[in-house]
Amino acid sequence: MAVTVTPSAISTILSSPTPDSPSSIPDLVIQIVDLKPVGTSNTRFTFMANDGSMKLKAMLPTSISSEVQSGKLQNLGLIRILDYTCNAVPNQPQKVLIVTKCEVASPPLEEEVKTKVKLEEETGIILRPKEGTGIVLKPKLEANAKSAAQIIREQHENAAPTARMAMTRRVHPLVSLNPYQGNWTIKVRVTDKGIMRSYKNVRGEGSLFNVELTDEDGTQIRATMFNEAAKKFYPKFELGKVYYISRGTLKLANRQFKTVPNDYEMTLNENSEVEEATGEGICIPEVKFNFIKIDQLSQYINGRELIDAIGVVQHVSSTLSIRRKSDNKDIPKRDITIADESKRTVVVSLWNDHATKVGQELLDMVDTAPVVAIKSLKVGDFQGVSLSTVITSTVVINPDTSEAKKLRSWYDSEGKQSSMASVGSGMISSKTGSRSMYSDRVSLSHIVGDTSLGQDKPAWFSIIGYISFIKPDQTMWYRACKTCNKKVTETIGSGCWCEGCQKNDAESSLRYIMVVRVTDSSGEAYVSTFNEQAEKIIGCTADELAMIKSEDEKSYQSKLKEATWMPHIFRVSVVQSEYMNEKRQRITMRAEAPVDWAAETKHLLEKISKSN
Repeated sequence: MAVTVTPSAISTILSSPTPDSPSSIPDLVIQIVDLKPVGTSNTRFTFMANDGSMKLKAMLPTSISSEVQSGKLQNLGLIRILDYTCNAVPNQPQKVLIVTKCEVASPPLEEEVKTKVKLEEETGIILRPKEGTGIVLKPKLEANAKSAAQIIREQHENAAPTARMAMTRRVHPLVSLNPYQGNWTIKVRVTDKGIMRSYKNVRGEGSLFNVELTDEDGTQIRATMFNEAAKKFYPKFELGKVYYISRGTLKLANRQFKTVPNDYEMTLNENSEVEEATGEGICIPEVKFNFIKIDQLSQYINGRELIDAIGVVQHVSSTLSIRRKSDNKDIPKRDITIADESKRTVVVSLWNDHATKVGQELLDMVDTAPVVAIKSLKVGDFQGVSLSTVITSTVVINPDTSEAKKLRSWYDSEGKQSSMASVGSGMISSKTGSRSMYSDRVSLSHIVGDTSLGQDKPAWFSIIGYISFIKPDQTMWYRACKTCNKKVTETIGSGCWCEGCQKNDAESSLRYIMVVRVTDSSGEAYVSTFNEQAEKIIGCTADELAMIKSEDEKSYQSKLKEATWMPHIFRVSVVQSEYMNEKRQRITMRAEAPVDWAAETKHLLEKISKSN
């Protein structure tokens, strides 16, 4: 039997905007009309709910976004609403339907279901079902002689404070909350708790801290408390525990400080209510990760977005003391190297307590190759790609997750015998993973002519061009540790000191770090070049070139000149940097390859065929 829309479903929803529980909701099937994403989001979608006689603005839950992206749920399709709430919007006559749980009931129909359509948003009139229309509003069963008010009152008097909050207010899923909503109660687990921090601005000084909250659907939101609220709730919130929270406010999340995938962020004040839900958090997940593979990290370099990473620990350094320039304060730092199934490694810098506490645990157990999962990491471009913890980062050793078990199985079976390479060594990556040297092919004028490139996150391109000039008197190399490739300091009579490895070593090596001028038919640009690519361009190692320079300056300059005016294909990243309050483009060479003229001809023929 074909599924059809429920007659007067919109009227039923508007007559009961906040159901007592999902079990009290009748069978409601509505049609999706005018389905579209919210802004640039690929998880939030709005639509018009249509029952054939009325329409109502509505929003789908993020949990069903995968159905939209896969095409299972399309415009003109039918859904069965399993749970919902109806919110009023200020200065607008109509309400908005927030669908919090639903299922696909039918593929798209050939056309929009219509009888006598009256838009509730246009008329302001709510149609109620007439007698004999097929909808019968049945009274509640009278199995108990007590009134509902008496039952609730008795339960309220006998219940603990936490249970009272759960009974007197309906628990709302996080996905249904918005800044225009009034009273709500949420049931969430604290999946991350930041430290108490001090701030100072034009309005004065104060303190604040943040928590990340997760509900049973896996939806996350960040909550911030300031001053008195921070002092009140900091000892109350404990990592991993479940709470009922009400009387908070929501606002659009600041992209600069956004740490969870939610368009909103929450603020709790001293009047907000927080009660622990003892023994009620079984169905709410612990820390929720969204892992990025190591070989796909380059697309996030110097971006605002924080990422989660997981890997097997390969190396742990001892603790270093780094002096912060802003206040000359010494900060502890420790570097760990992790690897994953992509057979790539990346260095993660742990700072402050992460370095001294979790870092020490990892150092003590590094011989067992533990799996470590880290939430909220900043991606930098040191040595190509690097990761750093921030204040809100969470480090979990040997987490009990499917990803960790899969990684452990891979490492034990083949990973420990595999050859690993640093992710910064000539990695070519983009949103879709590995890319060929022919992807995103542009001319140099396209890059230097667009000053907006690389503002939010690095832009990646491939170019074909020539090295037209290498300045001979620039700093061409630095002396590096043979173990970690970091810069070392020469000491009198005892070799070189490596801060990364915290040891003296009699031997070290030189590594290229130079700038070259790249030219093509459209223009030229100066490009930063590191060791692996520079060795291919120059044709020798930095140690060998330094030896040539020490023996004969003319031979040195001749060697540099030989490297010019040879065709190359370059993969470059473009980011915005600031120098003396002036924004500039920073173009960095990430990979280099000689021109394969047969492949180049094939590439050009493909472009010509596509343009015809």
